[in-house]
Amino acid sequence: MIVPMKKVSLVVMEKYREASLERLRELGVVHLESHNGASETLSKLLEQKGRIEAALGILRNYEAIAAAPVAPASATPKRRKTDIADGDDSYNAEAVVTDGFPQDPADRALALVDDRKGIQEQLAQDIKELNRVEKWGDFNPADFEALKEAGVTLIPYELTRKSYESLTTSSPVLVLSKGKTLVYCLAFGGALPSEIPFALPTRSVSDIKRGIKEKQWTLGNIEKQLTALVTQTGAIKKKQTETLEAIEFESARVNMQGIDDEEVPGALAITYLTGFVPADLAGVVKRGAVENGWALLIDEPEDTDNPPTLLKNNPFARIIKPLFDFLGTLPGYREYDISFSYLLFFALFFAMIFGDAAYGSLLLVIAIILGISSKKKSGKVPDAVWLLTLLSGCTIAWGTINGSWFAMPQDKLPGFLRALVIPPFDSALNSSKQVQANIQFLCFSIGIIHLAYAHLKNIKKALPSLTAVAQFGWLCMMAGLYFLVLFMLLGDAVTLPFIGKVVPLPPFVVPLIGGGLGLYFIFVKQTGGNFFANIGKGLADFLSTFLSAVSSFADIISYIRLFAVGLAGAAIAESFNNMGLGIPGLALRFTAGVLILIFGHGLNMMMNVLSVVVHGVRLNLLEYAGHLGLEWSGYSYAPFARKTKEQDKK
Repeated sequence: MIVPMKKVSLVVMEKYREASLERLRELGVVHLESHNGASETLSKLLEQKGRIEAALGILRNYEAIAAAPVAPASATPKRRKTDIADGDDSYNAEAVVTDGFPQDPADRALALVDDRKGIQEQLAQDIKELNRVEKWGDFNPADFEALKEAGVTLIPYELTRKSYESLTTSSPVLVLSKGKTLVYCLAFGGALPSEIPFALPTRSVSDIKRGIKEKQWTLGNIEKQLTALVTQTGAIKKKQTETLEAIEFESARVNMQGIDDEEVPGALAITYLTGFVPADLAGVVKRGAVENGWALLIDEPEDTDNPPTLLKNNPFARIIKPLFDFLGTLPGYREYDISFSYLLFFALFFAMIFGDAAYGSLLLVIAIILGISSKKKSGKVPDAVWLLTLLSGCTIAWGTINGSWFAMPQDKLPGFLRALVIPPFDSALNSSKQVQANIQFLCFSIGIIHLAYAHLKNIKKALPSLTAVAQFGWLCMMAGLYFLVLFMLLGDAVTLPFIGKVVPLPPFVVPLIGGGLGLYFIFVKQTGGNFFANIGKGLADFLSTFLSAVSSFADIISYIRLFAVGLAGAAIAESFNNMGLGIPGLALRFTAGVLILIFGHGLNMMMNVLSVVVHGVRLNLLEYAGHLGLEWSGYSYAPFARKTKEQDKK
C-alpha cells in the first residue's frame, strides 16, 4: 500500500534557521520540498560531489588489479631516474615521486589521471617524432647550426627515388641511405630546387628515446599509485556520504523561504519550509515543534501538491521491490500500488516463458546458495533472493505439469514425473494443434483476468461516482473482445467450459461490446452537472475512445507472447539436445551432452532472462498498468535525516 502523507509547513525565526534545521534533521521524518535554491556554498559542495564520484569511478577500474596476488619482489636493485641508460629496458623503479599531488585521496586520484593524460599526449608526440627521424640515425640537431656558423651549410632531404634520379642541381648531394621508396640525403651549400627540406627535430634520437622511457616509467608509477589508492575507497565513500549530507542540509537552508515584511525588524525576520511526513509519523514532528518553539501546520496535501511515494507492504508483496528498483519504476502518490498483483502475475509470466522445470530447479539451487551466503554475512535473506525462490518454484510447477525437463523426451523421464503431467498442456504434444490451442486459450484467459482486475480496481476507486459505471461498461466491452479473440484466433480448435465451441461467434459477444461502449460514452464524464451535456462530452472523445478499444483488443492478443516465447525456448532446448544425440560414440556423446547442458542450455536460460525482461515485464508495465491509468510518476520518500553516525559538534 501507499502510505498516506501529511503536508508540513514549519515557520521559524531567521536567526534560528540553521539550528532548527539541525533539530529537524535529527527528527529524520520530514521529506522537504525543493524550490531550486542556490548559494555559493551549495555550488562548491555539488562540485565536490562531482569530483568524489569521478574519483570513485576511476578507482573502480583498479579494484581487480588491487585484489590480484602480489608477485614476489625482484632482487634487482631499484634504479633512479638518473640511472636510465639509452636502450636499457630493465628500468622499472617502484618508487613514486609524490610531491605536488594533493593528499586528499579523491583529489589525488583526479590529479594523477590529469597528469597521466598530459603525459600520454606527450608520449604520443615523442613516439610520432621518433618514427619520423629514427631512419636518419642518431645525430645532434644543434650540429647543423654549428656547421652553418662555420660556413658549411647542410640541408637534409627525404626524396623519392624518382625525384632523386631526376635531380639536375650542381650542388653536391651526399646520400646517407636508400630505402625501397625513399632516399635520405644531404645537400651541400644550397637548397634543391622544387624540393622541401626535411624538418630537423629539436632533440637527438637518443634524447627522444630517453624521454619516451621516462614517460613510460612515470605512467607505470601513476598506475601503481592509482592501484594503491583503492585502499582509500572506504575513506572516499565516507567523504561522499558526508558531502551528500552537507548538500542536503545546504539545500534545505537555501530553500527556506523568507517572509518579506518591511515593518518587521531584521532580528525578528521569519522563514518557513514545507515538506511531507507519513501520517503515522506526524506526531514526531508535533513533539519536535513543541520542544523547539516552531510554528507548525500539518494538513492534507492539496491537489496541486506532489507528495513522495512510500510503499509499505507485507513481507510477501515486498519481495517485488528489487525488480521495481531495477526498473526504476515507482507509482505516483495518487496512483495504485500494484505490488501484490504485479508479483503474482509476473511469477506466472516468468514460469511460462522459462517453461522448463529443470531450469527452475537450477534457479532454485542458485537461490538457496545465495540465501545461505547472505544469511551468514548479514543475518537475513534479501528480498531479491526470496523473489528468485518464488520465480524458480513457479517455473518448476509449470514445467512439471507440461512435462518439460531440459526438453527431454518424456519416455526418458521417471514414471513419477510423467504422472504429474496434465494432458491438455503436455509438452510432448507441442506439435498437436489441440495442445497449442489449449495453451493459447490459457494465455488469452490470463490476459482477460489480468486486465479485468485492472478495471475492477478502477471501479472500486471511482465509486460512488457514476464514472464507475463507465469502467463497468469498459469491462463488459473487454469481455466481448476476449471472446472475439478466441473466435478469430482459435476457431473450433478448443472447447470452452460451459460454452463449447467458439464457432460460430457466441451471440452475446456483439451486445457485450456495443453495450459496454455505450455505457462508457454515457457515464465517462458524469462528474457533476447536466447529465445529457456530460453525455455529449463523452461522445466528443469518440475517436480516441474507439482507438483505445482497438488497443484493448490488441492488448488481449499480446498475451499470446507467453505461448510463443515459451515454445521458442523449448524448441531451442530440443535442438541442442538433438545436436548432442546425433554425435556417434558413447563417450563422445556423453562429453557433448555435458557441454550442451552447460553451454547450450545455459545460453537458452540467458535468452529466457532477456525474454522475461522484454515480455514478462512489459505485460505488467504497459498492458496492465495502462488499463489502470498508471504512469509510474512517483518519486521516493527521502526524509531529511542524518546519514552518518558521527554527529556534528556545535
